Amino acid sequence: MPATLTHQILAEHLVGGRMIPGEEIMLRVDQALLQDATGTMACLQLEQLGGATGTAGETPPAGSALAGTLGELRALGVSRIRIPFGVVYVDHNILAIDFKNPDDHLFLQTFCAKFGLHYSRPGNGICHYIQVERFARPGEVLVGADSHTTTAGALSMIAIGAGGLDVACALAGYPFSVRAPLVVGVRLEGELRPWVQAKDVILELLRRRGVRGGRGCIFEFCGPGVATLNVTQRATICNMTVETGATTGIFPSDAQTRSWLAYQQREQHWRELAAEPGAQYDEEEVIELDKVEPLIAKPHSPGNVVPVAEVGGLRVRQVCVGSSVNSGYEDLAIVAAVLKGKTINPELSLTVSPGSRQVLDTIIATGAYRDLIAAGARMLEPACGPCVGMGQAPPSGAISVRTFNRNFPGRSGTENDQVYLCSPATAAATALTGVITDPRELGEPPALPRPPADPFIDDRNILAPPPAEAAARIEIVRGPNIQPPPEQHALPASLSGRVLIVLPDDVSTGDLAPDGAIVMSFRSNVAAIASFTLRRFDQHFAMRAREWSGGFIVAGHNYGQGSSREHAALAPKHLGVRAIIAQSFARISRRNLIAQGIPPLSFAREADLVKAKQGDWWELRDLRAALERGDEEIVLRARDSGEEFPLLAHFSERERSVLLAGGLIAWLRAGGAEPISITAGASAAVDQGSPWTSPVEEEEVR
Repeated sequence: MPATLTHQILAEHLVGGRMIPGEEIMLRVDQALLQDATGTMACLQLEQLGGATGTAGETPPAGSALAGTLGELRALGVSRIRIPFGVVYVDHNILAIDFKNPDDHLFLQTFCAKFGLHYSRPGNGICHYIQVERFARPGEVLVGADSHTTTAGALSMIAIGAGGLDVACALAGYPFSVRAPLVVGVRLEGELRPWVQAKDVILELLRRRGVRGGRGCIFEFCGPGVATLNVTQRATICNMTVETGATTGIFPSDAQTRSWLAYQQREQHWRELAAEPGAQYDEEEVIELDKVEPLIAKPHSPGNVVPVAEVGGLRVRQVCVGSSVNSGYEDLAIVAAVLKGKTINPELSLTVSPGSRQVLDTIIATGAYRDLIAAGARMLEPACGPCVGMGQAPPSGAISVRTFNRNFPGRSGTENDQVYLCSPATAAATALTGVITDPRELGEPPALPRPPADPFIDDRNILAPPPAEAAARIEIVRGPNIQPPPEQHALPASLSGRVLIVLPDDVSTGDLAPDGAIVMSFRSNVAAIASFTLRRFDQHFAMRAREWSGGFIVAGHNYGQGSSREHAALAPKHLGVRAIIAQSFARISRRNLIAQGIPPLSFAREADLVKAKQGDWWELRDLRAALERGDEEIVLRARDSGEEFPLLAHFSERERSVLLAGGLIAWLRAGGAEPISITAGASAAVDQGSPWTSPVEEEEVR
């Protein structure tokens, strides 16, 4: 049968499983990315993976799947990554308020050099935007330890966000496992009207689907309207597909794709890709672009979408433009054009975050930077910044209008924030008037200055790793805040403990491992960051978990929505959490829990959640035996009342094995899987960036 674009790429990379929606499949990975907030822990776990395949000085036996593709293995780590390309970006924890973040940066830089990853230096730009500029390639598979890795779907990649340990395994050459998706064809018709932007398109999809309506799906964009959207517009849409709970989003590779790659001076990476004529989708959505209007997501969910006109007139104290989703040239240029010759409303502040140094250079070259400065904007460096609460928190209780992708409670750094999400055009109109404003009220949109035909391509701040021989002499620098992750131990015969807390629907990973400059500086120290777990719901949660020697977390639907941060699993593990029992789970969070040996179990009956009370003593008797048998329903017993609850244990065979071993590292050490043979693919030819020079080599030169 004619294949969708999604199925074509998945089939090219399939190394295990069947392409039946819901079944687990194994994929060969071409590229992997980490960023600093997830990177240190992922790198520490990558070091531990060698114990599954060899010890110091061993080489793969002749004729094995590893022969000729790997270097030596060390006792607790692989000496070099085993996929064609990997990169670490420093774009989240960029504030140097003490030693912790700078220590992480030095650790990551030396780790990358030793293990064969590229390293993007602080201030160079946001991982998703640089990935699309410099490295993303049509038809490849990218796995990234950031939920918005989906952005690269704009260049026709299968780009999937994952936990740090899953990405570490991919870097070590293990196939990436994911549930085979439903493929939803999103047919785009017509063309966007003036003042309506790509952000409004993805907000329209969120208005229809909400934050759970994409779970288990890949959104494949098709139809005649696709050709009207350039790559940066597609990137905006793909970036926020994850907010629906989707696995990823993807566009075809067409003339727009080729034009972008040519502009980036890498047209040789282009290949034409699209769904085959007559391909059938599992579900379909039709979005008529010419009928989309300016939209805005109200607090406190990206799915709480209404027309801008519905909330027009609300007083605003802050406007923030940029972040990983709207930080391209056109996103910033429309704001500059609206404000040209004017001044922002005196009752608010405006910040602007370019996506990369290239974008920064372009807005300088076109005069947009000058216009923004003259209008009163505060220009920030190319980094995530306010999007993750890294500075620029809004005033207490005040409305902050942002072009970002999430508005979960407290994410901005202000506990009682009121964050609205919108397009750059709506943000510009709002910055001008001081109240939420539909940009169509401004009349005809201004013309944007054309960017330089020959952009300044400068990859000197993306450091390429040295050859393996030189890398062997590099010493990885480890600061005192860099601590190993919790150990993994086999699942015991039974689990018992008290209910530590009962949570509502849509608890985010930002609740489990909060954003902000203070908390995020402990991303390399699980014991320290655990003290902040669930503090928005209960300031005493961590203390109670320690006093009660752990227990169970109980929650409603969509537990762990949002970021891919595995600290949302690592911190509860450190606190002794034995299992999470919820109505349902977000995809990445569920995977992270399994990877750390924490069973994610679901209520078989919706009504049973209301019976859970904090302090109840629960027992999961003979859980290990039930998982060994492959039982899909197990019994939870409340010790005090004697009542029993049926729980669902829907796990693949691989997931059961990982849980029984106590986590993914323990499973691999026990020989649970072998790395696959990676042939030299297209990404192996990536050569951008300056060569990294070690201190040893510098001394030799002198």
